[in-house]
Amino acid sequence: MATARAFGKIMAENGVTLVYGGGSNGLMGAVAGGVFENGGRIVGVIPEFLKTRELDFKGAHELIVTHDMHERKQIMFDRADAFVALPGGIGTLEELVEQLTWSQLGRHKKPILFADINGFWKPLVELLDHMKDNGFIHSALSFEYGIADKVEDILPMLRAAAAKHSEADEEGIPGVIKRM
Repeated sequence: MATARAFGKIMAENGVTLVYGGGSNGLMGAVAGGVFENGGRIVGVIPEFLKTRELDFKGAHELIVTHDMHERKQIMFDRADAFVALPGGIGTLEELVEQLTWSQLGRHKKPILFADINGFWKPLVELLDHMKDNGFIHSALSFEYGIADKVEDILPMLRAAAAKHSEADEEGIPGVIKRM
C-alpha cells in the first residue's frame, strides 16, 4: 500500500493525471490517495453497480459513472496515455491482457508497463516468454511492454517508451491520445 501511495505521489509531482477505475479500495485506491494528497488530478471511471462495492473515490476531479464494465474500459482506454499494472487480482489481469491484445492487434501503441513489485508479475512474464518460445506470439503478432521493479522507474520508462513512437503510431486504429 505504501508503494502504491508513493507512485501516486510521483504521478502528482510530475503532473500526470491518474485515469483509473474510480474505487477507493485496494492498491488503486492507495494510488488515488497518493495523487490526491499531493495535489494531482484524478479521473475515476466506475460502473454504477460498483459504486457501493468499490466505494467510489470522493476526491476525484472527475468521476464518470458508466452502465457496464465494457463502457468503463473503453473510456479508460480513450483517456489514458499509458497503462500501468500494479499487483492485483483477476480484474487487473483481465485489463492488462486486454491492453496487450489490443496492442498486438494494432489498436494502439500506448506504453504498457508491469509494476513488478516484489516479483509479482514474474509468473506472467514467464508465461508470455513460454508462449513466444512455442510460436504462439511471433513477430507478426508482437507487442511491447516494460517491467519496472520500483515505482520510481515507472514514469521514466513510460516516457522512454512513448518517445519511440510518433503520435500517429500511438493513436492506433481508431482513437486520439495526447503524448505524455
